[in-house]
Amino acid sequence: MPSAFLWPALVPYALRAPAPVNLGVGCLMFSAAVFDMDGLLIDSERAIRDAWQSAAQERGITISTSQYASVVGRASAEADAQLASFIGGEEAFEETRQVVISKLKVFPAKPGATELLSGLRKRKIPCAVASSSSTAEIRRRLEAVGLAEYFHSFAGGNEVQKGKPDPSVYLLAARRLGVSPEKCLAFEDSQNGIRSAVSAGMQVVAVPDLVKPDTSTCLIKLGSLDRAVQHIEAWFPNAKTGT
Repeated sequence: MPSAFLWPALVPYALRAPAPVNLGVGCLMFSAAVFDMDGLLIDSERAIRDAWQSAAQERGITISTSQYASVVGRASAEADAQLASFIGGEEAFEETRQVVISKLKVFPAKPGATELLSGLRKRKIPCAVASSSSTAEIRRRLEAVGLAEYFHSFAGGNEVQKGKPDPSVYLLAARRLGVSPEKCLAFEDSQNGIRSAVSAGMQVVAVPDLVKPDTSTCLIKLGSLDRAVQHIEAWFPNAKTGT
């Protein structure tokens, strides 16, 4: 398994962030939805963090919660390097990573994920995933909890040269949907993910998880995905209903 539980890199990127938008603005109409995966659709980030901390502790090494927070949102290669520096080098990292893999099972869907995706499908809204994980890992994790069937396409971190906060993975997701980025509504939980989607020209619904992001550039911040269900009609007013 690749280091699919590691996230894209915090690298300098010039953001063209739109001004914060009030939820009540009626002129905001979207044609597609693009979702992050880890920590947003599936409850994986805490389990992954706990697995790394536990596996490191078995080697007599402590990875603090604040140290691990610096890994969240990084590209796989940079996250690998960061964790290796905590653990004591590449060899120790690889050995520890195998222990981490053995500790990780199926990640459950986050509350409201199925309901939201089902509501979007009923309105015939095309959906994509834009994740730092590989496309194979995206499919594996979402199939395990019955969510893969709701998506028209996946865009993975293995398919772009730069990870979030660079917009490449969101732009790829929009291109695969055949929808302009400005007509895509993004759903994100992390700071780098929000920056990536905003940089791509998308409005963002923030649903914070492990690390609380700055949501000042987002359309709205919600406590969970189930809170988004009530807004589907307002966000996608031109959608067609169907089975």
